[in-house]
Amino acid sequence: LVRFPAAVYRARWWWISTAVLFLLVTLAIGWWIADNPDVQSQLLRPDEVKQLVSQDFASYYRSNPAGSFAFKVWTNNAFLTAMVIASGGLLGLPIPYLLFSNAANVGGVGGFMAAHGRLDLFFGLILPHGMLELTALFVGAGVGLRLGWTIIAPGDQTRTVAVGREGRAAISVALGLIVVLAISGAIEAFVTPSPLPTWARIGIGIGAWASFMAYVFTLGRRAALGGETGDLDSASRGDVRPVSIS
Repeated sequence: LVRFPAAVYRARWWWISTAVLFLLVTLAIGWWIADNPDVQSQLLRPDEVKQLVSQDFASYYRSNPAGSFAFKVWTNNAFLTAMVIASGGLLGLPIPYLLFSNAANVGGVGGFMAAHGRLDLFFGLILPHGMLELTALFVGAGVGLRLGWTIIAPGDQTRTVAVGREGRAAISVALGLIVVLAISGAIEAFVTPSPLPTWARIGIGIGAWASFMAYVFTLGRRAALGGETGDLDSASRGDVRPVSIS
């Protein structure tokens, strides 16, 4: 109720900027594929396109029992999010590549679906779980980038102290996102392929996403204004020797 939302809130401009760039790149890729039949033919054969549009995209969400599918999705997404957070230790350099790979996948499928008039199916299946799932990925990437920047520019503390503080806060975020991704995985397994009307499935996704946003921007803002950084308390992290920054 304190550390995780505070750490996410403090990194908000990093992950909001990441989200905007990701969505712009995804839209550009989707538009480029949908508007260029030559590009489509270079990427997939006509029979593969037909298979993707008419069967594979929708059947993916029904290909496994819901329980095992939810676990698979959860662990895959948790691993990817952990990778982008841990990439902060490498100055965040791997993060653009990891995000671009995902943007290319989403934009590519969306482009093929749009070219064949199936955007309604695309958004009807990807929005219920995708809003919360991608937000968790953006948060992880933003926190990783913030950690990488702290290594470069530690501010008014020594690099060791500043990186230690941000690293521990990043671990708090990683642990919190496990729960967030478990929720999005459950939605993907049980709601996305369900017989509910499209508006109801998307509504559930919007509700889950809005709840997370409210959680971060109420509890997180309150905790951050109270001086919480997402780091461990002094009793847990131990004493820090005073230093002078010249």
